[in-house]
Amino acid sequence: RPNQVWVSDITYIPMQNGKWVYLAAWMDRYSRKIVGWNLDVHMREELVLKALQNAVDRYKPSHGLIVHSDRGGQYFGNRFRKLIDKCLFRQSMAGKKSAYENAHAESLWATIKREMLEKGSFDSLEDAQTELFDYIEVYYNRIRRHSALGYESPEKFEQIYNQNELLILQSKLSV
Repeated sequence: RPNQVWVSDITYIPMQNGKWVYLAAWMDRYSRKIVGWNLDVHMREELVLKALQNAVDRYKPSHGLIVHSDRGGQYFGNRFRKLIDKCLFRQSMAGKKSAYENAHAESLWATIKREMLEKGSFDSLEDAQTELFDYIEVYYNRIRRHSALGYESPEKFEQIYNQNELLILQSKLSV
């Protein structure tokens, strides 16, 4: 179901000046929807913390949500762990040197880089922020079809799930 497991990772985004900016994202494992993300010039704990806080504020998941990541130091931070504890989430981490245990997040990065960075790099942090917002919030979550979702977008896949749940509930109430 939606909002049972969120996966996260950080990737590097190239800039035209030869530097990097860093993108952290949280993706719903069920629907592949990117529920929270943050872009910055550093990859300190605050990068993943802000991305998770954005997701929590927006989707208000229930207690027991599993938040899964690799073993990056950002996911061990005190403020990050305090947020997880406050929300009563459960933390899960991939094993050491085990990229396959975070394959969904790794696949997201491959998709974003293949579809967004084919023309090269970004002019500035603001340019990257604008382009990523359009890609994630407008295209990826609402329009882009995923083979793993029966060629539906993440938004449509969740809508279908919610409609089916409503039908099941209505049939139980009518009995």
